[in-house]
Amino acid sequence: MTSNDEFFNFYNHGFARFAVVVPRLRVADPEFNAGETIALMERASEMHAALVLFPELGLSAYSCDDLFHQKALLDGVLAALERVVEASRKYPLCAAVGLPLQVDHLLYNCAAVISGGRVLGVIPKTYLPNYREFYERRYFTPGNCAWKEIELLGNRVPFGNRLLFRVDGKAAFTFFVEICEDVWVPIPPSSHAALAGATVLLNLSASNITIGKADYRRQLVLSQSAKCLSAYLYSAAGPGESTTDLAWDGHAMIAENGRMLAESERFSREPQLIASEIDLELLSQERMRQTSFGQAAEMERGAVEGFRTVDLSLPMTAAGRLLLSRSYERFPYVPSGAARREERCREVYQIQVQGLAKRLEAAKLERVVIGISGGLDSTNALLVCAQCMDLLGYPRTNILAYTMPGFATSRRTLEQARRLMAAIGCAAHEIDIRPSCLELLREIGHPYADGRRVFDVTFENVQAGERTNHLFRLANLHNALVVGTSDLSELALGWCTYGVGDHMSHYAVNASVPKTLMAYVIRWVAETGALGAGTTESLHAVLATKMSPELVPGEIGDAEPSQDTEAAIGPYELHDFTLYHTVRFGFSPAKAAFLAWSAWHDAALGSWPDIPEDKRHAYTIGEIKKYLEIFLERFFQYSQFKRTCIPNAPKIGSGGSLSPRGDYRAPSDSEAAAWLKELELVPEE
Repeated sequence: MTSNDEFFNFYNHGFARFAVVVPRLRVADPEFNAGETIALMERASEMHAALVLFPELGLSAYSCDDLFHQKALLDGVLAALERVVEASRKYPLCAAVGLPLQVDHLLYNCAAVISGGRVLGVIPKTYLPNYREFYERRYFTPGNCAWKEIELLGNRVPFGNRLLFRVDGKAAFTFFVEICEDVWVPIPPSSHAALAGATVLLNLSASNITIGKADYRRQLVLSQSAKCLSAYLYSAAGPGESTTDLAWDGHAMIAENGRMLAESERFSREPQLIASEIDLELLSQERMRQTSFGQAAEMERGAVEGFRTVDLSLPMTAAGRLLLSRSYERFPYVPSGAARREERCREVYQIQVQGLAKRLEAAKLERVVIGISGGLDSTNALLVCAQCMDLLGYPRTNILAYTMPGFATSRRTLEQARRLMAAIGCAAHEIDIRPSCLELLREIGHPYADGRRVFDVTFENVQAGERTNHLFRLANLHNALVVGTSDLSELALGWCTYGVGDHMSHYAVNASVPKTLMAYVIRWVAETGALGAGTTESLHAVLATKMSPELVPGEIGDAEPSQDTEAAIGPYELHDFTLYHTVRFGFSPAKAAFLAWSAWHDAALGSWPDIPEDKRHAYTIGEIKKYLEIFLERFFQYSQFKRTCIPNAPKIGSGGSLSPRGDYRAPSDSEAAAWLKELELVPEE
């Protein structure tokens, strides 16, 4: 990338755009069907699609029955194919179209891959259904014996059901074609093709509609894309097919690694075209990480061998800005749908509770000690402790909760801590740490002890250390376990004091819960009344409080926290977005910035999960770059030494944890230079 426009072009970030169409057709009218095919190819080309997928037997129609054995129809299909191939010279894309094709003395149900005025390969259908309403063996020959080249439209063309098509020599853009029933069998041909290197799987289908069948199709497509760590494109027959005995709903889908990106409007009488970008780099990264995928390829070597690769070139370098049409969640840890979000919050909460319960049982302890600040993290940890006591049958008074006001504790957070402890019904205590902190500052010769207002890192850490010291000694005294409060976002940024404060505990229930998700878990507890109706008001007050370490005092008697965490290190909503895409997928800074801009540059776009309009933000690319630099420096260079010794904690989600014993293992003394150098590719505006 050498210009701003190139940065804002998705092809430069490992994406390619794909289209799936459901044309309007006529039964046994190849000329008409060719015209519809060409028109949809043109539409896909105008949308900068690299590949367009058509339904099974689309040049003839699927429902021709015994007409498939009529020479006039087969000759008409060849003429239609020639017309489509000639038209493809005008469009910088690849198309997969369906047709019946006679080879020697046998008839096959085929897909032809077309680009640049050539047929690049022909794939015969492997599995022919011959049950209930299907009787394809009456007309066609299975394609599993087809291993050769054929003469087609004056050229020698690869023919067989084990063809891979590699675009511009890129392993990440290798596609494979199967037809309808092939994906309904226990081991679809695309499974072996994926192990052989295909990242994009295409299915030309007819698939008539019956009650409930659409849901099953979705399950098949999503499952196959997830198991194969691939994209899966599916196109089923629609308007125009014969309804003598069957009906057709025109079901088109684009899925990526278990996620549905686009889906057609079923039962439309008009042609359908859906399109979305596939993140080819993501698929490659996932296969690299999931080493069992490579192991499966080795174990299935016999089934994987024998694939032939057809190379082709596509001019996927459209000049200027080419923005993503697919949406990216601003909060990748938080589902956007209300029902899924509620389910996620419940599951997160229960994982934390079960983790703490097991740790208490294993340690043969019945009490916990926890520090309560009146802020987000300690509130969530206290909720987990309360539910854990309920689960184990212990009274909530076994929670020894301590609020420990220091030099910068605001009236607001102190009152919130008091009200929350009372609402939960735990054993509530208050210890003023200022005297002991002042004594320690005096002993080490800190100028604050002499009356000077010096608020340096030592001043802050003395308070954090005093709180931790009290908690551990109280745990010794009461035969209890110290529950940690620090969350995933803070650990990623190193926003904790080494060995004390949020960093150290006996068990850290929040350690793999990001800040953005935690807020929704607390809101879910408040709204469901899971811990009693009396907690609701207190929890909403906590959610409305700005995040602050409260270690540096403002004016005497401040009602609100004087420090603002996000003003110091940047917004957590952006940091959590970067954390997810950097740790989960290993994306480069330039790609992470492009995705962040795609998600955040316009507050009016996309969904906001229960966030009021006055709290919705948009970020410029310059702001994204600024905060990304903070994240990269803190994550890759300055904070790993803190993460190498964090306490035990339950892993919450597939977004990963930063446990040195689990998801993330890295040297404590690495450099951030490589990441910061690539950050230079991100424009300032």
